[in-house]
Formats: sequence, structure tokens, C-alpha cells
Amino acid sequence: MWGNVGPRVAQLSSIERVRLRRIAVRYAVHGWEVTPGACLARSRFVCGRAGCPTVGCHPALEDWEHAASADPARVATWWRSRPHGVLLPTGRTFDVLEVAAHFGRHVLDAIPSHPAGPGVRGPVLVTPTGRWMFLVRPGDPLRPELEHCFHVVRHGPGSWVAAPPTRLPEGPVRWAVAPEQAHWRLPDSYLVQNTVVDALRATGVTLTPELLPGQLPLPRRGH
Repeated sequence: MWGNVGPRVAQLSSIERVRLRRIAVRYAVHGWEVTPGACLARSRFVCGRAGCPTVGCHPALEDWEHAASADPARVATWWRSRPHGVLLPTGRTFDVLEVAAHFGRHVLDAIPSHPAGPGVRGPVLVTPTGRWMFLVRPGDPLRPELEHCFHVVRHGPGSWVAAPPTRLPEGPVRWAVAPEQAHWRLPDSYLVQNTVVDALRATGVTLTPELLPGQLPLPRRGH
């Protein structure tokens, strides 16, 4: 399957290959399901599946949703021979709130002074194209003001995000707040969404519909 694409796959040193496998396994050890991504080959990604038309970052396995695993041994086998990207399925252990860079920085800067305290701080990754991804507890939909706001995307069931140390054509994905810095804890989605709403309004973005104070969704208690 890989015979005709192997030479085009980006050449990584043995240290880099080991690092990809080690970090993918670390995610799994902490209960985060992982699935292998297509391999970067110059400026496109190749997965080894015959006739696959996708050239952007995408899962290497056709049945990736069912194959994704938090079993460290299984995860380790995927990175034994190929420099796969490290993809994390969403809607399971966590959802992801994706925003543009200028909003992401505003949200991150506001979190330390949030009334909820450190409970609103969680892992945050940044793509080389400037998209900020806030990992939050799964299951909560977007607030009504954000549902049709093109500045915010919620990644839930059926989606995934590329995680460090995955490399995209523009550069590597990195952590702005690493899981270890957040003690592998996830904040309530609505607490983060409230901060996103404040950041959007502070930069002049008009959000509708407006919610009355009594209609605001309440944060759920952590487990």
C-alpha cells in the first residue's frame, strides 16, 4: 500500500520518529484516544490508501473513528515505521473550541483573571496557520450567539485535531498551554465560551441573538 509513496514522505531523523511515537503514547497513557494521521510528503499528505484524493492533513486510516485508541501498545505500533501525524479525535475525552489567532490570544490572556479561577484553564494548542484550539469538557453545544459566528468552530463527535508534534506544510503544531501545565484537566466548555464571547465583543464583533441573563447556560460541575 505504501510502496509507491514511501520515497516522497518527509524524511525524519530517528530521534524525530521516536519523539512522534513517544508523545502519541503519552496522550494515550492519559486516556486521550489517538489515531494516526497521513504522512507529510513535501507540501501534501499521503495516507497510502489507493486513490485517496485528500492532500491536506487527514487520518491515515479509513475507519479512523472506530480505530482510534487510548491503548499505549496499540498506539505505539502505528508509529513504528511511519512518521504519522498525531491526530486526536474530538467529542470523546474533550471537545475543541477553535478561534482565530487574535481572538485566541485575547481569550488566553483573560483566563488568569477569570472569576472561576484556575478551573477555566486547560490545554490550548496553536496551528502554524494561526488557529487556536481550546480543549474543553465534551458534550456542550455552542452558546446561541456563537452558533452562526464564523470566528468560532466547535469540534465534537466525528471530528479531530492535529496535535503536537505534528508538522504541517506551514510548520509544526505547538502547545500554547501544554496538558502538563493544565495538569491534564479540562475546563467547562461554557466557561471558556463565555470568555470567547467577551473577546469577540471587545474587538467589535456583533453577536446575535442576545441572551437575557436568566438564559445563560450554567457551567457543569467537574467530576
